[in-house]
Amino acid sequence: MSDTVKKHKLIEYANGRSLEEINGTVAVPKNISFWKALFMYSGPGALVAVGYMDPGNWSTSITGGQNFQYLLMSIILISSLIAMLLQYMAAKLGIVSQMDLAQAIRARTSKSLGIVLWIMTEFAIMATDIAEVIGAAIALYLLFHIPLVISVFITVFDVLLLLLLTKIGFRKIEAIVVCLILVILLVFAYQVALSKPDWAGVFAGLVPNVKTISSSPTVGGQTPISGALGIIGATVMPHNLYLHSAISQTRQINHKDENDVARTVKFASLDSNIQLTLAFFVNALLLIMGVAVFKSGAVKDPSFFGLFQALSDTNTMSNGLLAGVAKTGVLSTLFAVALLASGQNSTITGTLTGQVIMEGFVHMRMPLWLRRLVTRLISVIPVLICVMLTSGKSAIDEHTALNDLMNNSQVFLAFALPFSMLPLLMMTDSKLEMGKRFKNSWWIKGLGWFSVLLLTGLNLYNMPASIVAFFGNTPSASQTTMANVIAWALNLAIIALLAWTVWELHRSAKRMALEAATDSQPLHKED
Repeated sequence: MSDTVKKHKLIEYANGRSLEEINGTVAVPKNISFWKALFMYSGPGALVAVGYMDPGNWSTSITGGQNFQYLLMSIILISSLIAMLLQYMAAKLGIVSQMDLAQAIRARTSKSLGIVLWIMTEFAIMATDIAEVIGAAIALYLLFHIPLVISVFITVFDVLLLLLLTKIGFRKIEAIVVCLILVILLVFAYQVALSKPDWAGVFAGLVPNVKTISSSPTVGGQTPISGALGIIGATVMPHNLYLHSAISQTRQINHKDENDVARTVKFASLDSNIQLTLAFFVNALLLIMGVAVFKSGAVKDPSFFGLFQALSDTNTMSNGLLAGVAKTGVLSTLFAVALLASGQNSTITGTLTGQVIMEGFVHMRMPLWLRRLVTRLISVIPVLICVMLTSGKSAIDEHTALNDLMNNSQVFLAFALPFSMLPLLMMTDSKLEMGKRFKNSWWIKGLGWFSVLLLTGLNLYNMPASIVAFFGNTPSASQTTMANVIAWALNLAIIALLAWTVWELHRSAKRMALEAATDSQPLHKED
């Protein structure tokens, strides 16, 4: 009897376990100490935390510090706490239901809605990929003086890195991501330590203040409320919820043993909260950099080019010690290294997320390397166009255009976020979905609804400003009017699509409740 080798097509039908190649591949012994168990369960949280410290976060936090000192520290803290809550629910959904968020939504909604949500989430992933392309390309340009066009093309070849990583096992991928996070954390901790910040001001900034949502004063074209919305928009991203609900299933679990499921939920939550705490420190350090490393108002160009220049300019440094180190080029080089590390981290997580939503929403699978190649090639197009259109202009024009492209691409995240948060909350609130033991407690439910409504409301509120930004720093009156019309049309589309999603989820929940009630009825009644 000859062995047969199963041939895989490039694109296949997929309706099995989430990320089947790595699902349940990490064994965790039962009778081990708390700390060893925490170590064995640690890893997925790091992949999730990457999304909270990607290049899209950098300029918002540093600029917020430059413009408003430590005022927006509380926004970083609140965003991080909301992220911890949402990621806890995402991990719990995956572990308990054995479905990722995309699979769970698709199982409870129609095929047509599933396709719409898939397309929307794909755009959100491509928007984050644009930030990664820009960050990695600029890092290569700054470190090795490779022309930007060539640097952009080089980012396409990170698919080769992904091919290598898929061969070494998921546990090693987690370790590499943790190492890259530590590189980013240590770089910024070193720079902040040299700056000797006002720690009393830092801790005072962590206390929420009504001034953070004020529309005045305007500093550098930014108000406190617009700075706060920028930080929130760059922090909580929809793709992280899909990713966490999938990779939380990489540990082997005996689903017939409720205590084993509870143990996995507990350690997955600890892992997530620890890693997101690291992400909080990175974002806090970025804001502190904006205040303490540079002289107030010294950073005129908030793009990565401008920050690199500022870190090598002794005139922008806040004290003599920093100026002495800046003269050597160490500060600017470390910044570029951290930027490159951030881009590579996001490469890994973005590809896994893309596979999760494709398999979950439309039941289609392709090899990870092909998935990465297609997404990256699409994402480099707007970056290349931007570089080519500004190639004959001044360096500052080119830098500003790339920075604006990165910031403007984030509008898709605002569009897609409610469609991951709301279903996640509805399903984890359900006793039918999660069981009595694992459904959200009353306080998790209350905080969840507060967070979802707050973030959705802020994203809808900020949509006009996001669309106006597409017309540059000085839009005309007619452009502003057009932007507002587009924004309100998008907001109405979001609300209508949300209503459709909620209706289908509600109808599915009623059907499941009816089926459960029917199944529990006795077959015969006694007279």
